[in-house]
Amino acid sequence: MILNPAPPYDFTLSTFVFSSGDPQIRKAENGRFWQLIRVGGNLVLVEVTGQGTTGNPALKVRFSSDEPLSSGECEEAGNIICRILNLNDYLTPFYQAVRNDPPMRELTKRLRGLKVPTTPTVFEALVDSIIEQQISLAVARTLEARLTRLFGESLLVDGQTYYAFPTPERMTSATPDQFRSCGLSAMKGGYIHNAAEQVIGGDLDLEQLRNIRDSEEIITALTTLRGVGRWTAELAILRGMHRLDAFPADDLGLRRAIAQRYQIKEKISADEARKIADQWGEWKGLAAYYLLIADQMGI
Repeated sequence: MILNPAPPYDFTLSTFVFSSGDPQIRKAENGRFWQLIRVGGNLVLVEVTGQGTTGNPALKVRFSSDEPLSSGECEEAGNIICRILNLNDYLTPFYQAVRNDPPMRELTKRLRGLKVPTTPTVFEALVDSIIEQQISLAVARTLEARLTRLFGESLLVDGQTYYAFPTPERMTSATPDQFRSCGLSAMKGGYIHNAAEQVIGGDLDLEQLRNIRDSEEIITALTTLRGVGRWTAELAILRGMHRLDAFPADDLGLRRAIAQRYQIKEKISADEARKIADQWGEWKGLAAYYLLIADQMGI
């Protein structure tokens, strides 16, 4: 399949966040991105290769599965990739909105065509955000990979095993000892188990929350979950629902990046970060992502 992202789009920049990923789960390397996804009842390995230019982008997509895919399933798989990579996003309004902010204007020039990715499900974003509480991102990524390898379904393609992120059903069967074997504390394991139970029991429909227009209302709903505070909820809706107005101001890495970029001082508070972010309007979350990626890339 050939997909045509809305320009500008830089495939290498937009998949950079996956460059340090686990090759058996999700990875970007040498102009290629791959991930195991669910399409209906099938596990499908999707391999995406960048083609074209930032101004005229194209992506070549290859699907691999145990079962032959119908044309409808291929179309659904393509739609899932479009959502994961947010290929239909138009970045020009964001670039125009920050043109009077010199540091952000410079970043958008350096990172032109960078689009923020989204997890296939809100549940995955929520679990990742719980795991990342009060630990470094590098450590969190390791723990997330262990969790996926232990509880996720797998698919064998060309002699290589790939793993999909665990479903809520699989998470409800996890024991405290299994969570600890992944490196998670008993407390975080309990938070994840509780969230999975809420989803399975029908008390929390994470995907249905997407239909709520007000992000604050979604944050309020998520923070009723045990172990989910505002930062966790903001991160979850930014990653899982593509709410680009969500701004996780309590994130220490983000606050450090803002302080350095705007040459304020060594450390700033969450309130100070929010005050700076107010000038980005509805694009606060996207601007935050640009700041974090620039920091990771050493720009």
